[in-house]
Formats: sequence, C-alpha cells, structure tokens
Amino acid sequence: MNAEHKQIIDSLQLKYKSSKDLMAHEFDYFGKKIILLYLESMSDDEKIKKHIIKPLLLCETENEFTLHLLSLPGCKKISDLNGLEKQLIGGETLIFLSQGVYSYKVTKVNNDQPLEATVEMSVLGPQKALSEDLQTNITLLRTRYPSENLRIESSTIGTLSNTPIALLYDVEFVDKKILKELKKKLSDIKVDMIQAVGQMENQLTDKKYHLFPVTLNTERPDRLALNIAEGKIIILVNGTPFGLVVPAVFFDFISSMDDLSHTYWVSRLMILLRYIGLGITLVLPALYIVITSYNPEIVRSQLALTIAGSRAAVPYPSYFEVVFMMIAVEMLIESSVRLPKAIGPTATTVGGLILGQAAQQAQLVSSIMIIITAFVAISNFTIPVNAMSFAVRCARYPLIILASFFGLVGLVAGVFLILCYLTDLRSFGRPYLKIFWGANRKIKSISERKKKEEQG
Repeated sequence: MNAEHKQIIDSLQLKYKSSKDLMAHEFDYFGKKIILLYLESMSDDEKIKKHIIKPLLLCETENEFTLHLLSLPGCKKISDLNGLEKQLIGGETLIFLSQGVYSYKVTKVNNDQPLEATVEMSVLGPQKALSEDLQTNITLLRTRYPSENLRIESSTIGTLSNTPIALLYDVEFVDKKILKELKKKLSDIKVDMIQAVGQMENQLTDKKYHLFPVTLNTERPDRLALNIAEGKIIILVNGTPFGLVVPAVFFDFISSMDDLSHTYWVSRLMILLRYIGLGITLVLPALYIVITSYNPEIVRSQLALTIAGSRAAVPYPSYFEVVFMMIAVEMLIESSVRLPKAIGPTATTVGGLILGQAAQQAQLVSSIMIIITAFVAISNFTIPVNAMSFAVRCARYPLIILASFFGLVGLVAGVFLILCYLTDLRSFGRPYLKIFWGANRKIKSISERKKKEEQG
C-alpha cells in the first residue's frame, strides 16, 4: 500500500467518521499491508470471510492472492481511484494491495425471493410475481424468455439514490424509434430519488397532468415476457417488485393473463364483461342524475315512477346524493388499502353495510342509489390493472358534473370528450385507443414467418 492509497483511506474514514458501519480490516501478509474497506450495512460479511479473508490466509505470495481475486466473479481491478466512494456505497469491498486497488461486489441482498402475485391475481396462470432484487427479476425473465435476441442494458437513475435499473427487449422485434426515444427520456431524468416504477412512469410521461396511464405497471413475469415477445420494452427498477412496459395501449389494461389460458369464447366473454363493467362504472352515476333530474322520459314509465317513489323522502337533489355516495365508496376503498390485511376486508365490508343501511333508513339516500353504488363499485373491480381502474374512477366525476348541469346532453358530450382525448393520446408515438389488440397475434405471425423461412 502506497501513500496515495493511505490518503484515500484516510479521506474515506474521515467522511464516514460518524457512521458506525464503515469497517476497515488491516492485515500484515507477504511483508506488506493489506487493507479491506467496506460498509457493514451494505456488504455480506460471510462472503467477505469466505472469499477474501480465508483465501488470504492460505495464499503464500501476493501474486497468488491477486490471481485468486481476479478469479472471483464480480471482482475487478480499479484504474480510476476517483469513484471509490460510489463503489463503497454500492456494497462493494475495496481491497488495497501494493499492486493496486481491487473491488469485489458482495452486496447484501435482503429480498431476492420471488413474491406471491397479490395485485394481478390469476386462476390458471403462474402464481409467482417479481421480487425486489433486480438481478433476481432479470433471471426470472431470462428463464421465461430464453432467446439469444434478448438484450439487457443496465444503468442507474437518481442523483442521490443511484437506483440500478435495467432495460430488456428483443433486438429483433423492438421498435428502434421507441427504444431511442425511451433512452433519451431516461437520460433526461434529473431527480434526486427514484425508488419505484410509479415514479419512473411519471418522469417518462410527456404531459404532467395526464389521466390515463400510457405505460403498463405489472408484477407478473409472464406478462412481461409476453410483452417482450410483442416487441415492447421492459424497465425493471431495483428495490420494487414491479416492471414497466413501454409502450402500452388501451387493450393492455383490459386484458388479463388468464385470457390466454381460457378457450376462445370464454376469453372473449371475460373481455366483454370487463368492457361492460368499465362502461357501467364510468357512466351509471351520471346517468342516474340524468334520469332523476332531467330526462326521465328515456326510461319506461314504470321505472321512472319507481325511482321517483324511492326518492320521495330524500331532501336534496340527485347530484348531491350521487356525490355523497361516491365519496363514501372512495373512502371505503382507500381505507381497505391502508388498513392491515387482517382487519381491512372485515372493517370495510361491515362499514359499507352499516353505512348504506343507515343512510337509506335515515332517508338520506334512496334505496335505488344504494343498488347503483354497489353496482358501480363491483363493476370497477372488473378492470384487471389498477392504474386503469384509478383513471376510470377519476373520469367518473367530470361526467357527474356535466350531467348535473346539462343533463343527457352533458353526459353525451362528456363521453365524447373522453373518447376524443383517448383518440389523441399516444404512448411513445403509438396510438393509444386500440380497443382490441390480440396479444398472441404478433407472436403467431412471427412463428409462421420463421416456419416459412425454414421451408424456403
């Protein structure tokens, strides 16, 4: 160890003087000093003892120990000594020898096991989701997509967090323009902390105030592998069990992985039910206001009389009734997410039943409004991807406002404006409003093309 090395070590120890996790081990071997420097909170002590300290005691010369270090996977000699602090924070062990400085990556991994799928449930598909470790997630996708065309590009993002991220795509199927645009946007991100793919999604979106998601956030490795086969790009972020799919169209948020496991007619029925549920949760509250306050003639007279009789004792207009119940449902949903899992479903179910029954008996809302509220809540849960479910819940309120002021004309105009917005929306240059887009159509065409090439 020369004077320059000693100066670097003293500088690092001075910077981390108040931190108790900086470990410095000094050994006198081969007639020279060898110093190991690492952060105990970031590095795996067992690997350091097994791969560095024990072999050091067995080696007879410094050259022999140097060769052993170079044989370790993840160990390399450092030529630029200016970035040692960054490597130290990254969980690497710095080894100072007379011949130079070596770094050995022994990062402590806490959550490297695949998790159970809890957000996107599947009945017939795989039950395992991604983990919170980036390398484990890459391994999962490599296993599900064993192609020589799969490319993995790694980098870091976040000026303070230095979060490792990875881009995965099939070089044969990917759109080069989209890939170039995505890399440019990633390089332009200048934020301090990135710890989740949701933050990444917000940074990649051109419009700051957007309603509908233009990238798909998923926890399922099988969905990610399928999207790679469709020519899309996957972004994985270390520390979060979710992946980001770029680009994404409307149909991606309505489709489920179970659709590929069902027969043709069953899968089409499930997709149709989701679209019906989407329409109900979006339009039904505003339609109730239209029928009760402006245009009762659009329904049969018996139904109009039933609704009027149900609302006879309600002391305020229908739009106030709808807003009150919709806010109550939103609070129940939010509380079910935030409460502990042991009491969350029970508390929200009991709370919803008591609230609905008490409100109806107190004649604060009509009995038909209770039915509509339950129907709207159930329909919203038929949407497989939460990001689209949240967007539809938000889009419901402008329709309620328009229906409250303008009746049926306002409702129709609001739906028309939403369709215009979706038609104009783009996901990295790709048209967003693709209602139906067969997930396996491109894969089938690729396999047929390869078969023709082999025959030709």
